[in-house]
Amino acid sequence: MNIRIAALTGAAVTAVLILLPLAVRDRLPEPLAVHWGPGSVPDGSAPLAVFVTTLLGTWALMWLFALAAVARGAARPGAGPGRAAAGPGRVRALGAWALLAGGGLLALGVAVSTVLANLDAASWTDARLPAWAPLAVAVVPLAAMAAAAWLGRGGAERAPEGEPPSLELRPGQRAVWVSRVGNPWLLAATCAAAAALAVAGVLHLTGIASGAPLDALVPVLTVVLIAGLFTSSARVRVTADGVAIGFGPLGWPVRRISLAKIDSAWPEQRYPSQVGGWGVRGLPGGATIMLRGGDCLVIRYRTGGELAVSVVDAGRGAALINALVAERSVA
Repeated sequence: MNIRIAALTGAAVTAVLILLPLAVRDRLPEPLAVHWGPGSVPDGSAPLAVFVTTLLGTWALMWLFALAAVARGAARPGAGPGRAAAGPGRVRALGAWALLAGGGLLALGVAVSTVLANLDAASWTDARLPAWAPLAVAVVPLAAMAAAAWLGRGGAERAPEGEPPSLELRPGQRAVWVSRVGNPWLLAATCAAAAALAVAGVLHLTGIASGAPLDALVPVLTVVLIAGLFTSSARVRVTADGVAIGFGPLGWPVRRISLAKIDSAWPEQRYPSQVGGWGVRGLPGGATIMLRGGDCLVIRYRTGGELAVSVVDAGRGAALINALVAERSVA
């Protein structure tokens, strides 16, 4: 996906989100109806400035994530105009299209339906949501994002059948393998939540803004910040004691797996579209810790279950795990 197309598409959506409410602000009540109950009757309101700022902020995050995905794909060796993306690059391009198409349509649907519902209303309680609004706000964006996910579907690329990768350890040799992985999208969301919390704190302390909208926003931002700190990055460490998977910048909490529980390990290509998204996906005995698409270290337990974690250089980590398991079995 061309980064120029992504930038122009995002700029066009941003322009509409700003210009549309400003063009008709004299025909809109203050505050606006922004939340709707049964029968399209409004049950929540917000000032026009708050509505536009919140919508722009949400869209800006999605747009920046898409631009980051496109930029990473363009920076890959061999990538260039006229060359098809493959592997992780292709998945990132599909993810960027999903964000731009689905996120853009969602933001535009919310903006257009909200403006039309409030247009020429005497007060926000008199606003009425158009009948097509649920379709524009929910169905169409979800369909666009689902289409991108469907295009990116496909089976995981398992390691070739046969012996799992391994290496030879000299008697008495101690070996350690450490790899880190991070998700720039989750990291950006975490930073954005931290910045938004700081702004909210300043607004509250100075008295510029307070009340229900701000009070409702702070818990959400706090959850995003805490979740992002523990899920935006991970470190996998393989030693003679087993495998340790640490989360977040401090490497805590830690998931430890002893060698006695491991049957074998191998590298495998997995992507968010194949496992259901980012984060911890699946159930115990068949879970994937998905922080970014591509190389994953898959560990098979002696009980038959599996755990996969997206990580760089998974093949070398799998080889060391198998060597340590074999050494332990001989001993």
